[in-house]
Amino acid sequence: MKPSLLTRAVRLATLAAIAAPASVFAGGFSLNEQSASAMGVANAGAAANPENATTVFFNPAGMSQLKGTNISFGTAVVDIEAKAKTAKANNQLPSALPGSEVQGSRGGDIADPAFLPNIYLTHQVNDSIDVGFGIHAPYGLAADYDDDFVGRFFADKTELTAISFTPAISVNNGQGLSMGLGLNVMYVEGKLTKFMDNSGTIAGAQAGGVPVAPGTPAQGYADIEGDDVGVTFQVGFLYELNDQTQFGLKAQTGTELELKGDAKFTNVAAAGPGGVGAIDSTEPARVPLTIPESITAGIRHSLTEDVTVLAGATYSRWSRFESLDIYGRDSSKPLTSQSPGGMPNQLTHIPEKWKNTWQFNLGGIWQATPEWALKAGYAWDESPVDEIVTARIPSSDRHWLTLGAQWKPAQSGWTIDAAVGTLLFKDDPKVEEKNYVLTPGGTQPNPMDPNSSYSAEYDLSAWSASIQVSKAF
Repeated sequence: MKPSLLTRAVRLATLAAIAAPASVFAGGFSLNEQSASAMGVANAGAAANPENATTVFFNPAGMSQLKGTNISFGTAVVDIEAKAKTAKANNQLPSALPGSEVQGSRGGDIADPAFLPNIYLTHQVNDSIDVGFGIHAPYGLAADYDDDFVGRFFADKTELTAISFTPAISVNNGQGLSMGLGLNVMYVEGKLTKFMDNSGTIAGAQAGGVPVAPGTPAQGYADIEGDDVGVTFQVGFLYELNDQTQFGLKAQTGTELELKGDAKFTNVAAAGPGGVGAIDSTEPARVPLTIPESITAGIRHSLTEDVTVLAGATYSRWSRFESLDIYGRDSSKPLTSQSPGGMPNQLTHIPEKWKNTWQFNLGGIWQATPEWALKAGYAWDESPVDEIVTARIPSSDRHWLTLGAQWKPAQSGWTIDAAVGTLLFKDDPKVEEKNYVLTPGGTQPNPMDPNSSYSAEYDLSAWSASIQVSKAF
């Protein structure tokens, strides 16, 4: 391949990954769809099965088993249907007062199809050393409710897009043992929006005899956007026990991000010198975000010359994600200076209290002909969402069933993989949400307003598909 062609492919993958609105509602905000060849077996044994250059992501130690120069590129599409079957909300007015129940719709289908491109490259430096590079979208989340959603005071849009640039190196001892090291340099951007409930501020002012400016609307709007760059490290090992069996292990560190940007408020009721009125304000803001540590183990075993079985497991430390908080960064700004009784400059506190999770994978490959291989896989994917389910991330455990096919013409060096999968969610998530603050020095969240609440039950289903082209030079 000419260098100019490779350069254009990398640029195209980079631009596409930045533009793609990723979606996921299980496994936290990790994305499983990184490779069609691995997706065909539901990522089973991916840490022990370096079929192509995508091993840069799954286990950099696997590069030691690739010869020459290898490139893999492709894309996946994930389409999740997430709808509230029932939904009810109350605003800040006491439930006995007229108008306390929020009127509107159940929010519609909140997840649009997401396209997740990727590209990976490896090169054999000598018999002991290989290097590689990848561009992919490891994390993502996207949800968007209709504007008349009854829970609009809790969630409107939720977007998280991450693109990772992954350089890697592997070394081997020539006796079946390899070790790989890699970096994930991630650019992450996020967007959180919701409608602001002005009813309590207006009613409180009127009850206290404070003037309310004519035309002050019953709701305003908040739009928070920010981005950051973070780095995680990965180390992998691959051991070839014999010609039939090999084991793989990959560990990845976590990191703490600070998504910094602006919070734009429109028509928010706030107290001023002349009483209560609607204000617009753009204020600097930050949103802490945790990327968890994880460890993945895999095994590949050839039962016969034509049949291979794979298995794997991944443990992720999602318990690091305890809350979704938004902080103002300038106390002189109108809304930051009126933070609702929480930590200094805290604009919003949403307790999450996620739990650590396991994903278990099983898969098989049947080499039906010298050119065609057929694949199947199953994964059990735990959701980190446990005791607290929110409107922004209505999630539950899921089953992942996949089928795949691989076409590899003899002597050509080209390989084409395609895979499809379906996601079966174990439960219908139930949301019981309130507006919370965390008092200074406190450790337990307390309802900011006992009247404001949102309850719902969601119906989730999804499918995914992926295609990948690989070439060995």
